[in-house]
Parts: sequence; C-alpha cells; structure tokens
Amino acid sequence: MRRLTKKKALILVKELDAFPKVPESYVETTTSGGTVSLIAFTLMAVLAFLEFFVYRNTWMRYEYEVDKDFSSKLRINVDITVAMRCQYIGADVLDLAETMVASDGLKYQPVNFELSPEQRLWQMTLLHIQERLRVEHSLQDVLFKAAIKGAPPALPQSEDTSASLSACRIHGHIYVNKVAGNFHITVGKSIPHPRGHAHLAALVSHDTYNFSHRIDHLSFGEVIPGIISLLDGTEKITADPNHMFQYFITIVPTKLNTYKVSADTHQYSVTEQERAINHAAGSHGVSGIFMKYDINSLMVKVTEQHMPLWQFLVRLCGIIGGIFSTTGMLHGMVGFLVDLICCRFQMGIYKRYKEPPLNRRENGESLIHTDK
Repeated sequence: MRRLTKKKALILVKELDAFPKVPESYVETTTSGGTVSLIAFTLMAVLAFLEFFVYRNTWMRYEYEVDKDFSSKLRINVDITVAMRCQYIGADVLDLAETMVASDGLKYQPVNFELSPEQRLWQMTLLHIQERLRVEHSLQDVLFKAAIKGAPPALPQSEDTSASLSACRIHGHIYVNKVAGNFHITVGKSIPHPRGHAHLAALVSHDTYNFSHRIDHLSFGEVIPGIISLLDGTEKITADPNHMFQYFITIVPTKLNTYKVSADTHQYSVTEQERAINHAAGSHGVSGIFMKYDINSLMVKVTEQHMPLWQFLVRLCGIIGGIFSTTGMLHGMVGFLVDLICCRFQMGIYKRYKEPPLNRRENGESLIHTDK
C-alpha cells in the first residue's frame, strides 16, 4: 500500500515537471545558433564580473536625529601656527556661561612660520582637496570610507635653532562644555579674573604684533586620521599688526560607523571675516584670532552599507536569465527575417492542377496529373 502511494506521488511530481527533456534526435544545431550562444555566454561572464564589483562596493547612508547628549564634554583639536613668538600670545576658551576653560592640554612650540618645500607641497595639495570638496560633495563619502582609528602622523621637526624661530605652533586638545563658546588666540597670556578673564597685553609691544597664521588642523570630537576638516590648510597673511580674524563655526555632531572605524566626531561649517583694528576710523576690537562656535541640536548618523548577498544573487540570476531569453528571441527574429528576405520561408506547398486533353478523356485513358 505504501509503495502504491509512493508511486502515485512520484507520477504526480513527474507530471508537474516544468522542464521537459527534449530528445537529442529532435534538436538541430546551427552555426548561427552557436555564434549567438558564444556571444551570450561572453556577455553573461562580463556582466557577472562587473556585478561582482558592484556587490563589493559600499555607500554611505545619512540619518538625522536630535542630539540628546548634552552632558558630555566637547573636545577641540587644535594645530595652529601664529607668526609671533610663544611668549607674546595666549590661547584659551570662554563659553557662553562666561566660564573660562583651562588650556592645559595645549602646547606652545617655537617654529619657523615659513614652510619647507615638502610641507608647502602638502599644503597646496590640501587646499586643492578642499576646493574639490566644495564642488564634489560625494568626495566626502570617500574620506569617510578611508577614515581609520589611530594617532595622526607627527609633523617633521624643524632643524633651526630656537633663536631663529619667530613663530609659535599651538597644538593639542582641550575639553569644553557643549555650549556655544569662543576659542581665541590673542596678545598676552591669559589670567583668571572675577568677571571673566584677561590677557596681559600691556607687557607686549605693538611692534611685535603679527597675527598671520596657518591652521594645519582644527576639528571637534575624536581625532580620526583620514578625515579632512573644513579649515585644514587655511593660511591668512596680513601686513597690518592690528588685525582681527574671526571664524564663525557651526558644529554638527556626527556618529560615524564604517567597516574600519566607529567614532563620535563632529563636522562643521564656517564663515570667515577679517578686518583691521583702527579706533580712529571706528573699527574697534582686539587684535587676534577668534573662533566663535555654536553646536547644532541635530545629529547626523553616517553608516557604511553593503549590498546583501541575496540581492546580489537575485541580480545575477536576472542578468543570466535576461540575456539568455533576449538572445534567443533576437536569434529567432533574425532567422525569420533572413528566411523571409531570401524567399526560403514556406508556409505550405501549393501545386497547380492541370486538366488532361479532351481526346484522352474520350478514349478512357487514365488521368495523369503532372507538374512542370
């Protein structure tokens, strides 16, 4: 009984076969069919190879949400060279709550303001990248993918003596509250004050003022080598000793998740303004470099995504099946047109009937049908 049931089940499955086998004696191979098959197989292989590269490629997905982290500290990474001696200038941060943040994490290093040929070449390359980033926004995705964790490469040390070093490199990092603030570099070292803070500018001669500067790096959040910030490579030169440079920065918190790195960093936009300080002409202010920053309430989540394996297999099957079906239809259509044009297409055989002569009918001869 079980054998009969199993046999009926096999018969039923056999009747449902959607791929019937054609005997080889019924199959006719042609030169044109072989040529089309060769072209189809070649095209399948090429497209499948290209599709594999599409599968290996990744893209960045951007999502936006409200930044709910308001209690953590904001890290400011600074690497700025000012064309003044280190004993004449000071850097610190004053936030919106009139809280002066200690700048213990910043180091003052005497350097030469002029760059070596290798450093100048790198700066020109950096400026060219910045210019292309303003035009081709998709290049930022390439930088995100190239980001890695680790310490940034160290800059080469200057071989000049300390007596000939007339500039000061201020580099390091400081932690501030996540509120709007003002990071500034001005004349004199900063000292605490009951009503805020002050700088000992009275002890510095006006002849030594020169706030020409170069921003080698300025970023917020975790340092990620490979990410180029907006102000990296910026250089400002002035011949006026009393000059004010202002940068108005809007910081956007960013969570970066790629296959190489996962970090909390920040992007920012900036507006620049500079003017000479001339109290007689009504241009008041303090000479120095002022970076006023504000933090956006929205956070950007940047995630690197990859095509799923099942989607790659579906696209691959679509390529193979589509080419196979399309080439088969084209081959049949071309063959039909060739047969029609060459008059070899026959829809049946029609032969005209000829009547025998009358005398043969009278003699009772048999009728013979002939075709000429």
